[in-house]
Amino acid sequence: MRAVRVPDPGAPSAMTIGEVPTPTPGADEVRVQVHATALNRADTFQRRGHYAPPEGASSIMGLEMAGVVQETGPDVTDWHEGDRVFSLLAGGGYAEQVVVHKDLLMAVPPVLSMREAAAIPEVFLTAYQALHWLGGLQRDHEVLVHAGASGVGTAAIQLAREAGARPHITASAPKHDLCRDLGAAATIDYESEDFAARVDDLTGGAGVDVVIDFIGAPYFHQNVEALSVDGRIVQLATLGGSTVEEVSLRALMAKRIQLLTSTLRDRSLDYKVQLTQEFAGDIVPRFVDGQLRPVIDSTYDWTEVADAHRRMENNANAGKIVLQVVS
Repeated sequence: MRAVRVPDPGAPSAMTIGEVPTPTPGADEVRVQVHATALNRADTFQRRGHYAPPEGASSIMGLEMAGVVQETGPDVTDWHEGDRVFSLLAGGGYAEQVVVHKDLLMAVPPVLSMREAAAIPEVFLTAYQALHWLGGLQRDHEVLVHAGASGVGTAAIQLAREAGARPHITASAPKHDLCRDLGAAATIDYESEDFAARVDDLTGGAGVDVVIDFIGAPYFHQNVEALSVDGRIVQLATLGGSTVEEVSLRALMAKRIQLLTSTLRDRSLDYKVQLTQEFAGDIVPRFVDGQLRPVIDSTYDWTEVADAHRRMENNANAGKIVLQVVS
């Protein structure tokens, strides 16, 4: 089979498409023909040699996919050749074939195209985990979502809205209309506004109950200011830096703030299966009835993967960038 390879880590031009061995499914695994995959920021880090895949995972980039079942292991009874499926991956999505554990697969609803389905798993499962499993989201909660127009951000806006919470977002001004269309209660221009001060105004001084953050150190002190008593910061990345200077534990204790961090790629199989099955039962039906939708910024043929990576690294996208493997 063919896959995107990175012989020498570096710029987008370092990626090539070449022949690699076709994976063989184990007893409880399924081999899927990949029709579409989607970019995540982690892919760009891996391409540059800064984010190694977990032990035992495919070295090929790609953390999600949608495709058609080609072969099943002997212990697989729920999936059959020809089934349309989509899934979270620990790696391997940038390829014509991928092997997935049977319990991580979800059926693609008939109303969704492969392109749309491929844009869902990584960002919606990450946002669902952040809001519900870690953030303790409840109806009427105030939520601050940084990078609101990112893949996870657009998912978090919709999930918070559907839970009866009020999502406020930070993003550059040109991306505010999209965020409002998805259900953002308020939009904040991080380039020109003090988001902690805006949150104070928006909440009447009470602060937000949950902050979903990807930026890290540059936002930490303002996140603390923006939080309510008993508020939670869910830290999913540190794109702006990971070292915070002069942290006052007393400031956190005064509000009883909880700082929670999480990754998803290297979680145990049991954890990801539980998350996936809960999501499939509670959330996937909402894509069918139109309450939720994948937000796709652009679609590239997978042979144009370098251009797709450049678009993400230039922060030009609003929503997901999809790679079409099968036209």
